[in-house]
Amino acid sequence: MIRLPYAPISCGPEHVEGIRSILNDAIVHSTAVYDYEPRSMKTMEDWFQMKVEKGYPVIGVEDTDGNLLGFATYGPFRAWAAYKYSVEHSVYVDAKSRGQGIGKVLLQSLIERAAEQNYHTLIGGIDGLNQASIALHKKLGFSHCASIKDAGYKFGRWLELQFYQLVLLTPVKPTEP
Repeated sequence: MIRLPYAPISCGPEHVEGIRSILNDAIVHSTAVYDYEPRSMKTMEDWFQMKVEKGYPVIGVEDTDGNLLGFATYGPFRAWAAYKYSVEHSVYVDAKSRGQGIGKVLLQSLIERAAEQNYHTLIGGIDGLNQASIALHKKLGFSHCASIKDAGYKFGRWLELQFYQLVLLTPVKPTEP
């Protein structure tokens, strides 16, 4: 196992600008986010507040100077009640910090948190050409469960969205209303 000089932390409001910076870089320079417009600070503050109110984790990794190097979170997979045990997650690492095992630390932390919160399935939507993210998910036990060809259009080309899932042993006693 890779030992890093830092451990995952729970992000607070002081991390919102760092989260916004990392996310906006991904929007502008990659297909990790199928969106075109960078997020405003207000949008990200509202996003963070919603995560806190709903009890969804926002986990980060900082360097020794307190700079955010990456973040991860999850939220509802779909809105209907029977999906209550499934969450869709996101992991983003600052462009200058990739390849150091930060994504692995963040995703492992999300898996642990999902089990603690009694979720059953983690789902990641990954661009079909994002081999680093696909490899990370496979390494941590996720399996490919679906592909949607031409799901998005960005940078002058059609994008294939692939879904990877990890099924947890939780909850022990799932319920219906």
